[in-house]
Amino acid sequence: MDGHIRVHLNGEDRDVPAGVSVRGLLESLDIEPDIVVVERNREILPRGRYADVAVLEGDTLEVVHFVGGG
Repeated sequence: MDGHIRVHLNGEDRDVPAGVSVRGLLESLDIEPDIVVVERNREILPRGRYADVAVLEGDTLEVVHFVGGG
């Protein structure tokens, strides 16, 4: 696919736009960046860097939603 890269997102291979940031990817998936934690290649990304970190070919990303309760 021209203009796309392949990543592994939450256990599934996906094609995403080349050059997209982590924040841009989350927003394209209708995920609110402020309420999730993103692990990229086994490292947790600081939320404040989501817009600065590019998603690269072959990245493994895990997006974790927190659920409150008791």
